[in-house]
Amino acid sequence: MLLVVLTVSTLVHLYSTEYMSEDPHTTRFISYLSLFTFFMLLLVTSSNFVSLFLGWEGVGLCSYLLISFWFTRIQANKAAIKAMVVNRVSDLFFTIGILLVFYTFQSVEFSTVFGLAPFFINTTIVICGYAVSPIAVITLMLFLGAMGKSAQIGLHT
Repeated sequence: MLLVVLTVSTLVHLYSTEYMSEDPHTTRFISYLSLFTFFMLLLVTSSNFVSLFLGWEGVGLCSYLLISFWFTRIQANKAAIKAMVVNRVSDLFFTIGILLVFYTFQSVEFSTVFGLAPFFINTTIVICGYAVSPIAVITLMLFLGAMGKSAQIGLHT
């Protein structure tokens, strides 16, 4: 994933430098793009759910900044606000998933969680009077968070 992120980021930076060469605010745009790359690298190199979430939040913030780059355009501002609202909804699901991971496994480290997961296959928790698998609920919450972040059907405007 590092190779993919760095390759695509390099190509986007090269293209953007040429495309934005006449814009007086190229420096700001490249700064936003570089910050986006940093948070993507944090996202793919994280070893626990907390640093994953920080990278996740940073990508959302940079998306907002890049979408609203030409802030004098009303449509750009509206689109940025829509993206931020959708990100907040997805972050709610993702946060619930992380809290359930911690509640279930008493850790947010990937190695610990994935090592303990087989022992929780047959366990259940009660949510609203229903016995459900904590692994299924965690998976659903993290999946809904990912769907919202990428504005998939049902979690888009």
